[in-house]
Formats: sequence, C-alpha cells, structure tokens
Amino acid sequence: MSVYFKDKVVVVTGGTEGIGKALVEALIQMEAKVATCGRNHDKLYQLQTQYASANLHTMVADVSSENDCRRFIETTINVFGGIDILINNAGVSMRALLKETNTEVIRQVMNINFYGTVYCTKYALESIIARKGTITGVSSIAGYRGLPGRSGYSASKFAVQGWLEAIKTELMADGVHVMWVCPGFTTSNIRNAALSKDGSSHGETPMDESSMMPADVCAAHILKAIRKKKRTLVLTFTGKRTVFMQKFFPKLADKLAYKFFFKDGKLVK
Repeated sequence: MSVYFKDKVVVVTGGTEGIGKALVEALIQMEAKVATCGRNHDKLYQLQTQYASANLHTMVADVSSENDCRRFIETTINVFGGIDILINNAGVSMRALLKETNTEVIRQVMNINFYGTVYCTKYALESIIARKGTITGVSSIAGYRGLPGRSGYSASKFAVQGWLEAIKTELMADGVHVMWVCPGFTTSNIRNAALSKDGSSHGETPMDESSMMPADVCAAHILKAIRKKKRTLVLTFTGKRTVFMQKFFPKLADKLAYKFFFKDGKLVK
C-alpha cells in the first residue's frame, strides 16, 4: 500500500463503475480522503454503504452541467478542506458512423468528456494550486488516433489532451502537476453505455472484454503514474503500438484501423 495517498484529498469523477470505481476503491484502501460523483443515485448509495467507515464524500452530478461540477467541487472542499488530486475520469463513448449520426450525439460526448474536465478542473484549480497538487485526465488511445465509428469520442479526447497540455505549461510555475493517461481497451461499462447514432445507449459491445486489462490493474497503473508525476501514461501493448504507428507510419495506421473496425465495408467494432 502506498503511503503517498494517505490523508490526501482525491477527487474522482465517474466513480461508480469501471476504472473510476476501481480508483475509488484503491484510494480508500490507501486511506485517502475520496470524493466521487456519478449520475446514478443507487450506485452512489451502494458505494457509500459499502465504505461507510471510509472518508468518502459522494454526490449525484452530471459533469456536462457546469453547476453540478461547481457544487460537487465546492461540497468536496467544504467536507475535506481542500483538494490535492483531481482525476477527471467521467466519460462516455459513442459507436456510430458520421453519416448516420445526429450531431447532438457528438455535442453530448463533447459536453461530458471535454467540458466535464474543464468545469471540474476550473472550480478545483484554486485549491489545487494552494496545495501544489495534481490534475489528471483519463483520456484514451482515441486521443492520439481518431477511431472510426467514434468520431465524437476521438474529438473529445484530442481536445482533453490538448487542453491539459496547454494548462500543464501554464501551471508549471505554480508547482501543479498535470498529466493524462490513456488506458487502451480496459474492462468497463463505457462500451455498453456508448451512445448510438440517435443518442440512446448502445447496450452491447462487439469487443471481447475477456482479453482486456482489468479495471483494477488499470487503476493501479494510473495511481502509480500520479505518484511518480509522469507526464503521460499509455497502457497495453496495443495502445503503445497504436501511438507508435500513428506517429511514424500514419498511412499504414489508417489501413490497419480500417481493417480492425470494418468488415465488408460495415462497422463491426
């Protein structure tokens, strides 16, 4: 168990499922003071009940709402006195071709993935600067390589990484550490909850979850990277290979991406 996180106030958005929940559980085991939010009241209640004796603050919040983000951050500061680490984890994916997709779907993905990160970071910033803390964004390989069928998701993750890189430079003199992590394919609910062309939840995934990195393993890597103040973290061999191919062989990466996601001209993954 790392003593680095003991008594630190750590905010994790989207902490009721997948990587977010794994982060919350790992941080509680490390005796951190944890605040998390989610849109599902029942799942937050279950989390609060499961860890009734822990320093855990929860709130129902939709990160696409600036007011929800403001209230969540303000209540966290009221409960714990400040914020040391912010992990912007909440996110939503999509699975639909652009020619079939309602533009509102792309707007919704951007509002959650990008603006949710902006809102929470902005309202937590004063406290994080005061404590010389850390801001982390859970991004994706889609932030390095645009993925077919996930154009809005890719756009949101490119935006998150560019924005975090910009504020990383802005905050260097303030002693604030900014980083982003790209988990690659990880077992989580994000594919099941992905938005379809009309904005409804997809409800199924064509991906083989059994071959993916478990959420708790991913969470451990993320927390280790935060402790070591890494600049970026790209996980899984497939993720590292994709970033490498995109950087040095972009035309080949186009062909490989098409082959992976399409069969007989139809999106299959």
